[in-house]
Amino acid sequence: MIDAFVEALPDPVLVIGQDQRIGAFNTPARALFPALASGQRVLPLVMRSPDVLDAVARLFAGGAVETVHLHERVPVERLFEVHVAPLQLQGAMHVVLTLHDLTDARRTEKMRVDFIANASHELRTPLASLLGFVETLQGAAKDDPKARDRFLVIMRDQGRRMARLIDDLLSLSQIERQEHVRPQTQVDFCEVVRQCIDALSPVAKEAHVRLEVDIPTRLPVLGDRDELIRVAENLIENAIKYGANDDGTETSVAISLAIKNGEARFAVRDHGAGISPDHLPRLTERFYRVDAGKSRAKGGTGLGLALVKHIVARHRGVLRIWSEPGKGAEFSVELPMEAGH
Repeated sequence: MIDAFVEALPDPVLVIGQDQRIGAFNTPARALFPALASGQRVLPLVMRSPDVLDAVARLFAGGAVETVHLHERVPVERLFEVHVAPLQLQGAMHVVLTLHDLTDARRTEKMRVDFIANASHELRTPLASLLGFVETLQGAAKDDPKARDRFLVIMRDQGRRMARLIDDLLSLSQIERQEHVRPQTQVDFCEVVRQCIDALSPVAKEAHVRLEVDIPTRLPVLGDRDELIRVAENLIENAIKYGANDDGTETSVAISLAIKNGEARFAVRDHGAGISPDHLPRLTERFYRVDAGKSRAKGGTGLGLALVKHIVARHRGVLRIWSEPGKGAEFSVELPMEAGH
């Protein structure tokens, strides 16, 4: 009877007996704690939260109903509110744990705060520039066609910069909101990479960068096609932009895709100036730039690698970065090919 009742509840629920063993649980609880799938387990082996374990112990000792928090950090960070309540079952005392997922609410609140802070900081400069040119065109340059044409070009570029920034911020917010939900659609990673190469070939040609491509005919992975396009686009475009020689001489960017240790490995290698070791740990932070002026001049928003990091995390993959000053850089993404990975 208790098994059927617990199974009907939408949130993860576990029933604990006085012997500290789990007597009943539902499907959402099994999804959250895979160890439950193989039968009854001692609670500490499943849930290693001292706050939850202490609340259970206090309730068995005659304490009152409590609500505590459970912070899970793997495979992705999640936060739960755990309601700990007593239950008399067949004349014996049990404890019922009901977990309410606060991850989306907390993530949404954090994203709202971060969005306001980041957007206001990054938009302030181009917005001030636009307002300054508008005022100039209304005043001193009102009857100067040459100045007007020059200012309008700058205003257009600043407007496009703000549009790119807002687009990247919105994309990052959406990806972060869904990060704990792994995509389950099969996608041909080779087709994704080829599409990005075709789109960026004119950019590479203009920058005198030769694209050296080594990818198989087909390589299926579980993923979100649009997000994987975003990953490939960002990494290839960055390699072209920052791997190109300033003097206009030809250089190359190597793009490869292969199966390595049962995973799909996508790598982009340039032969540019490279990155100092001091910068490597912070490259995926929002708005972090090795050279802010150069990044903005090349149209960067400072959000590209942050987007890549969160997309790869959502796909349960790994982003690796290698670089040495004067030897270029390699950015690689390893994605599991099976649902169980």
